[in-house]
Amino acid sequence: MPLIDTDTICAIATPPGRSGVGIVRISGPEALSIAVRILGFTPKPRYAHYSDFLNTEHEVIDQGIALFFKQPHSFTGEDVIELQGHGGVYVQKALLDTVISSGARLARPGEFSERSFLNNKIDLLQAEAIADLIDSSSQQAARSAIRTLQGEFSQKIHTLLQQLVSARVNVEAAIDFSDEDIDIVSDTGVKESLLEILSSLVATLSQAQQGALLKEGINVVIAGKPNAGKSSLLNALSGLDSAIVTDIPGTTRDLLTEKITIDGMPVHIIDTAGLRASEDIVEKEGVRRAQVAIEQADQILLVIDKSTAEQDVEKLLAPLVLLSNKSVHEIENLQNTTLVFNKIDLVETAQAEKCQVKLGKTELTTISLSAKHAKGMDLLKEHLKTITGFNSAEEGAFVARERHLIALRNTKQLIESAMNHINDQSPLELIAEDLRLAQAELGTITGEFSSDDLLGEIFSNFCVGK
Repeated sequence: MPLIDTDTICAIATPPGRSGVGIVRISGPEALSIAVRILGFTPKPRYAHYSDFLNTEHEVIDQGIALFFKQPHSFTGEDVIELQGHGGVYVQKALLDTVISSGARLARPGEFSERSFLNNKIDLLQAEAIADLIDSSSQQAARSAIRTLQGEFSQKIHTLLQQLVSARVNVEAAIDFSDEDIDIVSDTGVKESLLEILSSLVATLSQAQQGALLKEGINVVIAGKPNAGKSSLLNALSGLDSAIVTDIPGTTRDLLTEKITIDGMPVHIIDTAGLRASEDIVEKEGVRRAQVAIEQADQILLVIDKSTAEQDVEKLLAPLVLLSNKSVHEIENLQNTTLVFNKIDLVETAQAEKCQVKLGKTELTTISLSAKHAKGMDLLKEHLKTITGFNSAEEGAFVARERHLIALRNTKQLIESAMNHINDQSPLELIAEDLRLAQAELGTITGEFSSDDLLGEIFSNFCVGK
């Protein structure tokens, strides 16, 4: 664990620019003495003082509210001063310069939250939830972040850790008393305990996956031949006229991106250039960029003009074959591809529907719709929720990041390995090692076991002043 700095830090805690209120936050051992210089008196803890704010020349630079939170009863666990003045660019800078001249230094991004973590005011999950709450783009995402900030996710991890420690104690005891004629592993119900832990872990992982979807969402790339209706589909999904729609093939040359939410799940939609061979330099670059986007996509919507569509599935996938230079059966992201038959309004017998088609052993989903008339769009949105496993009705989801999911999955594998060792009557040392590694994996989630590099990476993405 890195040493806690003993210097005093400061930052503007409100967004930059002109606003009604601007807050300068100070934390550290010199926070109170700096406040005395600026206010001209010693503020009382947890009392709102209306006061002039003075610079180092004892000139009034602003008026506002001063709050003093005495350690350890503050966000960081240190003495904290908040100076809440007017939100003008000049007055905020003048006040911050005065604080720095009085002995503080400018805080790094996330340093206030980092000190809160290092002073055991919050754990790493809760620290990350602060940033996630600030960045939340939907009501569900905000609720998810609040649950994590209030400690729901942390409590589940702590409970799992306690259960793992208990199981480890019994296995270690069995190793210590291996010369005795006692089957401690069986007598203490280690296997049953691991089954219970595994069940709780699976439930926690499911909730975490929902929270991760609420936070990160998915990247959806709209691809297809020119004039298939890709731009119309982007506009229909986003509800905006983001893309130019014409009858002229090749209108879209660059990537167009829009963000929508489906029942709270963020969806990043990327419209791409029409996929076709071309000698036009600009169009070739657009196709190249489309290829990069497709390779990075979570889901590909391959848009096909229903009124001119081929019946052969392999021919329908020709645009993807063009990009990959592979046979259709060798395309790796085919499982993430949905065939979207657009322009059903031009086909008398066509209707909005979702079907399945087979290509060898691979089963592809097809959705027929009309982007122009917004017909069948609900089918597509529900399909996007289904393929990601997102369940907007699931209660108790808490915000989670990819590192949390990786740690939970690794823990699950290690516990399953330990159970297999028990079933195979393998040496107890193998079981003990699996449980030790599982405990370490879970500990990285809350920060019980964390490297300095991990902490630096996490807090560097926070806002300055938070």
